[in-house]
Amino acid sequence: MKYLKLAGILLLLSGIEFCGFGQQEPLFSQYMFNTFLINPAAAGSEGFTSFNLTGREQWLGIPGSPKTHSISVQTRVLKNSFIAKALNLRKKYSHRSKSGRVGVGAQIYNDLNGPISKTGMKLTYAYHIPLRQSQLSFGISLMPYQFHLDNSESGISTKDPDVYLRSNNFNHFIIDGSFGAQFTTPFLYSGISVSDLFQSSLYLGKGSGIEIGRQYYIMGGYKIELNRFFMIEPSTLMKFSEMGAFQIDLSTRLYYREDYWFGMSYRNGAYGGSIIFLAGVRVNKYYFGYAFDLTLAPIMKHTFGSHEFMVSVKFGENARRYRWLNRY
Repeated sequence: MKYLKLAGILLLLSGIEFCGFGQQEPLFSQYMFNTFLINPAAAGSEGFTSFNLTGREQWLGIPGSPKTHSISVQTRVLKNSFIAKALNLRKKYSHRSKSGRVGVGAQIYNDLNGPISKTGMKLTYAYHIPLRQSQLSFGISLMPYQFHLDNSESGISTKDPDVYLRSNNFNHFIIDGSFGAQFTTPFLYSGISVSDLFQSSLYLGKGSGIEIGRQYYIMGGYKIELNRFFMIEPSTLMKFSEMGAFQIDLSTRLYYREDYWFGMSYRNGAYGGSIIFLAGVRVNKYYFGYAFDLTLAPIMKHTFGSHEFMVSVKFGENARRYRWLNRY
């Protein structure tokens, strides 16, 4: 199965999209519970101080399959916010945050795909504008990361004789960015964002480089209360790349008393889509989520599926007192 281990780098160097959407950026199935991972405008949008840990093992059982681990934190800069109290900033800086419109966030992640690994961080600034019963948000992120290629066992070469890999361990430091906008009401959320904003390049040797194309995200969801106990939430995430690839996630989740949820998603793919099963529970301020991706592609014969775990904790006052914020 050596070709599976090398698929990521071979497709990156040739510019071909894999399974309908190249994994240039980390893939998450539970993005709807932490949209900050995709859209910088979501930083601090809920009003809480949130810590999130996400671990994803894709195509379990195949050597060199993609793996992603992420830790993120985000908060609203409020006079009485959890982070202000924890850092003793309430008196010193309260005059700067009376309007409560600024959000900040940070993420550290490691994304492994065969011989390729990306280790980086995201630093985010967001600004939120209240509009009666809704909120309009904008955010921008600085995204420095280290691109690493372990060529010691792969023996990868390219078709271009002027392009070669200088050594068995190729490293390249890249600084990129992302921008996003988001609109929320008590029941509706929608947003658009773009990553790899600066279109940085990977230089492989002799002045040759590969430009990293921008990727665009459009997401939205609507919460429908069925009765006092149950709520259903259909949502979608569409992803585009400048190379012409397109991917869409269609999801539906059912909530019970805001403490339990389960649902399903469908994700399209060039060689077969995926069905994703979602489940989770809330215990006070702690949130636990799990997603199982069952791929419909022929590769399923060689794998035990993809698994994703999420743990989140939200500190601070209840965001429901801000009418323009999502309730969940």
